Amino acid sequence: MSNIIVIAEIRGGALKRPSLEAVTAAQQLAQSAGGNVVAIACGSGIDAAANELAQNGAAKVVAIDGAAFANYSGDAWAKAIAEQVKANDGAAVLMAHTAMGKDLLPRVSGLLDTGVITDVVAVSCDGGSYGAKKPVFAGKATMTVKATKAPFCATIRPNNFAAASGGGGGEVTKVDAPADDLLSVVKEIIAAGGDKTPLQEAKVVVSGGRGLKEAGNFRLIEDLAAAFGPGVAAVGASRAVVDAGWRPHSEQVGQTGKVVSPPLYIAVGISGAIQHLAGMRTARTIVAINKDADAPIFKVADYGIVGDAFEVVPALTKAIQEAVANG
Repeated sequence: MSNIIVIAEIRGGALKRPSLEAVTAAQQLAQSAGGNVVAIACGSGIDAAANELAQNGAAKVVAIDGAAFANYSGDAWAKAIAEQVKANDGAAVLMAHTAMGKDLLPRVSGLLDTGVITDVVAVSCDGGSYGAKKPVFAGKATMTVKATKAPFCATIRPNNFAAASGGGGGEVTKVDAPADDLLSVVKEIIAAGGDKTPLQEAKVVVSGGRGLKEAGNFRLIEDLAAAFGPGVAAVGASRAVVDAGWRPHSEQVGQTGKVVSPPLYIAVGISGAIQHLAGMRTARTIVAINKDADAPIFKVADYGIVGDAFEVVPALTKAIQEAVANG
């Protein structure tokens, strides 16, 4: 029986939430195509994450565990994972469209001699034929793609599927990580400081633009994001702000930055150039704050506030703080 494979992402021993979203997508395919959801995880000391997968939708978890795999290495992980995809009769392979997913799944698909479609928002299986949908032309249209080779491989855009929860009882199988013929082994990763919520995984994204006038005023955006509580919101920025040196490129939302699809997107002082809209128009709810009533951002916003950000944002921050405090 063919199975639907999910390549899980584990960072610092913790399972990333988008991987559970990929499990939900895999469950949808399994219901249409038959077979089971099999999760494959790589790393060192990943028992807790593997058990979490088994308790939340994966009928089987293959844990490739070894000291040489303690840090991510695309070459090493892809080879080990491709072998397990074959061993577990994978008809489809899914992974979250994160920085790791964008690097790892194309490597795996290459070793499997098949193609890959990236950044998809829906998956399907009709009569044994796998397909997916993804936004194109800066989010103005949706393209439907059908796989012509097996296995079908796709990366799933975060925040487009609910994270799998419950339905535990999956089996966990540990596999020794092959280390004898690796071309390279990552010994150390020097990560950027801080414990900020990743922009593409955040439930709420608060972005600021040139309407904030200067870099120091971005504290309004940071305070508003913090008001939602730890691990909920992330700070974003328009290209104009990044080009001006106010914020790092890692926070840029747009066609040349990151594409985000949070349940809530708040745009402050952003006019709404087409390049920015390409990065956030698939958000579930869009709130725009701008003093220019004719700003293009209001054409895509679900809620708009025409007003001075320096008056509106502090009031909104206070209201959210009170709402969070009151549960």
